[in-house]
Amino acid sequence: MKKQNQSTTLRQKALSLTVLFGSALFIIFLGMFFCAFSFFNNISFQVLNSRIPGVILGLLVMYLGIRYYFSVGRLKEEVYKSTSEFCWSHFMKEKKK
Repeated sequence: MKKQNQSTTLRQKALSLTVLFGSALFIIFLGMFFCAFSFFNNISFQVLNSRIPGVILGLLVMYLGIRYYFSVGRLKEEVYKSTSEFCWSHFMKEKKK
């Protein structure tokens, strides 16, 4: 198996993390957009015999995007540790005893 040099690996990590951070920011933006859109257009949803304002759904999406952003931040810390390295065994299911 061919071993990659350090600079290529660092660029791949940086690119992957940039995509993850970008998608988190995009989710946050979509939540903010849906909040504003629902507020100005008075959108609400029928859920189990009650009307839920669309702003609440937008806030939920925004909250999940913020959580995802912080999760990616924690992942970045783990990825850039000097002791971290790729191993296929992390993807294998553990056998039950």
